[in-house]
Amino acid sequence: MAKSLEDARKKLDDEYGQLRRKFDQIHNALDKVEKAGPEDDLHDLLKDLEKVVKEVRDGGVVSSGANGHRRALEEYRKIKDGK
Repeated sequence: MAKSLEDARKKLDDEYGQLRRKFDQIHNALDKVEKAGPEDDLHDLLKDLEKVVKEVRDGGVVSSGANGHRRALEEYRKIKDGK
């Protein structure tokens, strides 16, 4: 747990940055779906998009995904609100 508001904010910004960098993966998977034509396998393209979104949201082997951001945000808000 962060000891100061400044530390908590730094952690929040770090988690946010890590999460934002993964948005490119979502955009790339979505682009494939949007560019698909009638002869493309939309089912598999949508399945891939869901997989990427889930990984960004829940994290993977190395990262904590949006869960890390959520925890950092909760900690920041607690310190900011004095709770």
